Amino acid sequence: MLFTDGELAYLAAQRLGRLATAHSDGTLQVNPVSCYYNPVLETIDIGGHNMANSQKFRNVRQNGKAAVVIDDIASVQPLQLRCVEIRGHAEALIVPAKSASRVPGAIIRIHPRRIISWGIDPPHLSLGRRNVAEKPSDR
Repeated sequence: MLFTDGELAYLAAQRLGRLATAHSDGTLQVNPVSCYYNPVLETIDIGGHNMANSQKFRNVRQNGKAAVVIDDIASVQPLQLRCVEIRGHAEALIVPAKSASRVPGAIIRIHPRRIISWGIDPPHLSLGRRNVAEKPSDR
């Protein structure tokens, strides 16, 4: 399993993230997006209206790189920032198989390679920053 139980619960409860992609000239683009954990593929599926015509979709199609941050501030005192950052290989899929997105159509699918999280798991269960192994199906 790539994610802890706490991270999975957090990802299931959050829908809004910020997706970072890179243009061909190296400049970065960050957009708010809808994020969905795909338990079948252990990926993050990012959908949205007219996704196939977006610059972020073209960026991913060109270089296959993306990162997404899903975060919030827990409503406890003192306030606590919670976050999962997922970096990895990305695909721009016009007709995705097994999509977890709730918006039909094209998606960006991120295959995690590095996961960073904080404020989600208790310290004794937290995995913090880690690289994750490439699965044979990701090649």
